[in-house]
Amino acid sequence: MHYTEGDFQDSARRVINYSEDIRKARELNIDSETMTNRRASEIEKSYEELLERFCKWAETRSDIRAAWILGSKARVNHPADKWSDIDIVFITTDSYQSYLSKFDWISNFGKPLLTFIDTSTASDDKLRVVLFEGMIDVDFVPLDYEDMRKSVQWVDQMIKAGTDQDALAWIWNVYGRGVRVLVDKDGLAATISAVAASVKKPSSRRPTQDEFMEVVYDFFYHAVWTAKHLRRGELWWTLTHCYQPLQRPLLRMIEWHALAEHGWKHDVWYLGHFLEEWATPKTVKGLRETFAEYDEENVKRALLAAVELFRSLALETATKLSYPYTKETDKNLTEWIRKCVSEASKKRALEFR
Repeated sequence: MHYTEGDFQDSARRVINYSEDIRKARELNIDSETMTNRRASEIEKSYEELLERFCKWAETRSDIRAAWILGSKARVNHPADKWSDIDIVFITTDSYQSYLSKFDWISNFGKPLLTFIDTSTASDDKLRVVLFEGMIDVDFVPLDYEDMRKSVQWVDQMIKAGTDQDALAWIWNVYGRGVRVLVDKDGLAATISAVAASVKKPSSRRPTQDEFMEVVYDFFYHAVWTAKHLRRGELWWTLTHCYQPLQRPLLRMIEWHALAEHGWKHDVWYLGHFLEEWATPKTVKGLRETFAEYDEENVKRALLAAVELFRSLALETATKLSYPYTKETDKNLTEWIRKCVSEASKKRALEFR
């Protein structure tokens, strides 16, 4: 069955159903917690029904050899809640690109509201993202059979050698936290599960002094770059192309600071997941001021707050690691950033007189 634009519009109209349910619940004097619990139960049922339809479809497809779920729907620690999506990886002997370039196949699992290809993932894999009726959010990741088989062999060898600790840490974070097998026609999914299970939860690796300073310089470069574009008055560019890259080294320093504080076996989640739980209270409190609205004074405030937070974390982390810290460079760059954004504010004030 192939969906037309009219079908997508028809599905979109059904989004109002939840609001109608809320209105009816109020009329019947049903409290919000009961309504929320009912809705969560309905959502969970919808996800399971979708998975059943996917498995039946995959079993009829000779090219689909294996499929599994990653992420919260497969985890025991921090399991899925009503806000979670599903990440379905499936392995095909046909061209996996066809599952990205076409979307008629998704109608086998439910009625879509929208779908698109997401290339902004942390890995090189492309996803077909689908939002189904009922706000059921699914990421489909099609992968090539031979490529996956070779990858499993490579990972198995790497585990036995124990050489690339960073790669092993990534594998544990993605696969070691939970895999739920849906389809396994050739034993590939079972092999992947066994290989993932053999990866021990890694202790985070202490950065070398050079790696530590690389992150420090990365942060200050982007802080200076952000200040320059803010001075120019380019708010959109400042926020999207300058300030966002600055958050990458900030997150890395937050991770190292937490690890230096709690020990290198401390569970630091991948890409900042559950940061509020594993980062230090000082970090969480400091982060509140580092996010900006689309306003020049607000961006200035956020930038300066991010600089102060990073400086504090970097100095404390360097001390715990017994690394020398470039205090003079830190001081000079910070003063330049403060002066630059201050002059930007003065320039705007003169323009509005």
